[in-house]
Amino acid sequence: MKDSVVAPTADQKQRRLSDRQKDLIQKFAALGSLIVLIAIFAATSPAFFSIDNGMTVALQVTSIAFLGIGATCVIITGGIDLSVGSVLALSGVVAAIAVRDWQWPAALAMFLGIFTGTVCGAINGFVVTKLRLPPFIATLGMMLIARGVALQITDARAVSGLGEAFGELGNGAFMRMVTIGDDGFPNVTFPGIPYPVILMVVIALAVAFMLNRSVLGRHIYAVGSNSDASRLSGVNVARITVFTYVLSGTLAGLTGCVLMSRLVTGQPNEGVMYELDAIASAVIGGTSLIGGVGTISGTAIGAFVIGILRNGLNMNGVSAFTQQIIIGLVILGTVWIDQLRNRR
Repeated sequence: MKDSVVAPTADQKQRRLSDRQKDLIQKFAALGSLIVLIAIFAATSPAFFSIDNGMTVALQVTSIAFLGIGATCVIITGGIDLSVGSVLALSGVVAAIAVRDWQWPAALAMFLGIFTGTVCGAINGFVVTKLRLPPFIATLGMMLIARGVALQITDARAVSGLGEAFGELGNGAFMRMVTIGDDGFPNVTFPGIPYPVILMVVIALAVAFMLNRSVLGRHIYAVGSNSDASRLSGVNVARITVFTYVLSGTLAGLTGCVLMSRLVTGQPNEGVMYELDAIASAVIGGTSLIGGVGTISGTAIGAFVIGILRNGLNMNGVSAFTQQIIIGLVILGTVWIDQLRNRR
């Protein structure tokens, strides 16, 4: 005898349609804000639409996007990761020390830095799932520990003398075109696509595919929507939770290596308050702080909102202190909108 299939009721269909409409409205609201910002800054600064500035914005956004992608996956499960700023600093200085003091090749040192971030993420996941500490407290502890270790192993000094190979990842570009002028000096005719931007696109597409098209992605959403029901359905909630923290730590390690490569210096004080940018980009893009809702495309839009806002304010001569106030107000506004949506 064949199992009967129960057709969804009219109420269920309407609820699904309503959820889809809410997600689309949130995403288009973020996209609309991005378009408005671009229009305002293009009108106030003639150089805003130049190729050089466009590449500069894309390069600045990569750090926010890397961290925001990891934060999105963690927040979808109902968690939070406050340690990514410190983890990126620790990962970057570990890679720098491996190059300068241990004479490792730059590529191998970068892998060590990324692995350092992975280990930090795994520890966060272990503390949250096995020791059952709240994610806020667990990652706050890691934030302090990672920053302290980064300062300790460098004596709170920058790690310099890393060589040109170390700076290739952060400063190199694909399809860069340089011509020699009549004066014998090189002229950059096209700055090329920075390697971090290519990495950002590849990682965003890969994680978006994972969330939307794989069993793992469905389990991540399920854990955030209802962890108890997911556990009863056979989902290994602890494993899924640990995976999201490992992913966040790995991306923080990659961010640290990219940033230190751009500076060609290991800075133990790098990444302060970056965790707030990561969370803000996710929330601006529609990720709900209560879990179960979020997309990588929305986070990418949120990262560009923050990046273009900073870039445009800089080009218009707005002080860094005023920028902090404006971005703080944007974060408060988006979280308030998220809370209103959840209450409804």
